[in-house]
Amino acid sequence: MTQSDVLDLFMNAMYAAFKLAAPVLIASIVIGLIVAIFQAATQIHEQTLTFVPKVIVIALMLLVLGSWMINIIQEFFTMIFDKIAGM
Repeated sequence: MTQSDVLDLFMNAMYAAFKLAAPVLIASIVIGLIVAIFQAATQIHEQTLTFVPKVIVIALMLLVLGSWMINIIQEFFTMIFDKIAGM
C-alpha cells in the first residue's frame, strides 16, 4: 500500500464523516439559534430550553436520515474491503 493509497483512504474517511455529521450539526445549530433568539426576546434564560428542542430535533434527524447514513457507511466499508481484497 503506497502513501497515495493511504491518503486516499483517509480522504474518503473524512469525507464520509463530514457527510454523516453535517445534517445533524446544521439542524442543531439552526435550532440553537432559534432558541437563543427566543430567549433574548423573552428574557427567559433556562438551560433546559435549549437542550430539549435540540435533543428532539437530533433524534428526528437520526430517524429520518438513518437509512441514508447506513448506506454511506456501507459504501465506505465496501470500498475499504475491496481495497483490502485487492492487496
